Amino acid sequence: MATYLNAPPAATTTTASCRHAFSGGSLRLLRPSRPTLHVTCQAAASSQQPSSPSRRSACLLGIACAVLLRPRAASAAETDDEPANNGWWLTEFPLPVPKIVNKEINNAETGTRSFLKNGIYMADIGPSFAAHAYRLRSTAFDLLALEDLLGKDASNYVNKYLRLKSTFMYYDFDKLISAAEDKPPFVDLANRLFDSFETLQEAVTAKDDARIGDRYAETKLILQELMAKMA
Repeated sequence: MATYLNAPPAATTTTASCRHAFSGGSLRLLRPSRPTLHVTCQAAASSQQPSSPSRRSACLLGIACAVLLRPRAASAAETDDEPANNGWWLTEFPLPVPKIVNKEINNAETGTRSFLKNGIYMADIGPSFAAHAYRLRSTAFDLLALEDLLGKDASNYVNKYLRLKSTFMYYDFDKLISAAEDKPPFVDLANRLFDSFETLQEAVTAKDDARIGDRYAETKLILQELMAKMA
């Protein structure tokens, strides 16, 4: 789940200046930074083509700047370790998996839920009961529209979409139960819904159209009950 971070640290800006001098067919690039680096590029002069040395010198100047600046950028990246919390994005790898508080919504046998999907972005909408009730209702509406794809050789898509939406509902139910005054009815509703999700997922994975239809019919009733309860 997404974590909103505090104000970002002040940006650090590094500037570098380059000077060059051209004399007698020789090009010298001077860097005033510490330590001072000198690069000399020889340009072959030609009496028949007077413009050739200047063109070659310009080309060599660009190459010299690229060669000199790249190692400094690499060394700066090595010495300045990126902080774990830089104020803008998560720097941990692998991405942290959020923990739930209400363990009773897990499967009693496995201690988790088979449909959970990691590596997805889920906006943090705070601890408000109303906010999570609204997102649960919206997600249930999306899953009710999934009925049109059943039995049409779209099992892979249905499975991915079902896992995505059910993962959202799993974490939303955890937040909603924590904020609810009367928790048992919501725990019961969540368990019945998640049990139906797992059986539906098994049928979709097996690509058994008859089982998919039966399991979805059960899930549909629970989704409709959820929408009425969250209204």
